[in-house]
Amino acid sequence: MKRTELAKLKGKKIDTSMSKASTPGRFAKEAAAILDRREQRKRDQELGLVPFAVKLDSELVRKLHALAQQRQLGLNDVVGELLEIGLKAK
Repeated sequence: MKRTELAKLKGKKIDTSMSKASTPGRFAKEAAAILDRREQRKRDQELGLVPFAVKLDSELVRKLHALAQQRQLGLNDVVGELLEIGLKAK
């Protein structure tokens, strides 16, 4: 194939993908989700909660998820309880 034919095919491919593309999330349903996150952050701040990121071994994370499902609690609640127990033990 010639370069020009390749360029035409590439252009058609781009046109097709653009015509099939849906509305970006920031204009659709996901726009409301951003506001929900902001509201959640405000609620968390009012409760005195602080985001705390750590890197854990994948096996430990699986155990935490399993424990959270077993207790039917959120992961944040389970990790908070375990940290409290660990700190009291010291």
